[in-house]
Amino acid sequence: MALIRWRTGNDVISQLDHLQHEMANLMAAYQPWAGGGAETFRPEVYPPLNIYDDGETFLVRAEVPGVDPKVIDVEATADTVTIRGERVLPEAGNNASYHRRERDSGQFRRSLTLPKPVDNTKVVATCTDGVLELRLPYAEEAKRRKITVKAS
Repeated sequence: MALIRWRTGNDVISQLDHLQHEMANLMAAYQPWAGGGAETFRPEVYPPLNIYDDGETFLVRAEVPGVDPKVIDVEATADTVTIRGERVLPEAGNNASYHRRERDSGQFRRSLTLPKPVDNTKVVATCTDGVLELRLPYAEEAKRRKITVKAS
């Protein structure tokens, strides 16, 4: 967006009109439904996911439709899990042109820092119907323990 020198007088109305036009263009560029085109900024993070905590294990479910499970790479360290992969979409053909293109293709990477360390030797990853599920059990030192109080 360009800087506009603000002047008083008869030019104020045209400056306000120009500013309104610039704001409309800016908002359209950030809203895919407003016709921003292929270069539209999308605030989504891919893959979208949910993280659950049952007190013993973190459960991560990530949506990866159209991604071959063989190309998904999951890496877990003490408190971080990283999901990498690539979604390949079939081309429309040499003589075809897009009217709308909302599905992205290409490589993706998503890293999450977990609130507690996990035991990366017991992580289980499955992918069913386009949903990647990761079971990340807490590390032994992160698990809750009941401490017995002895009378003295």
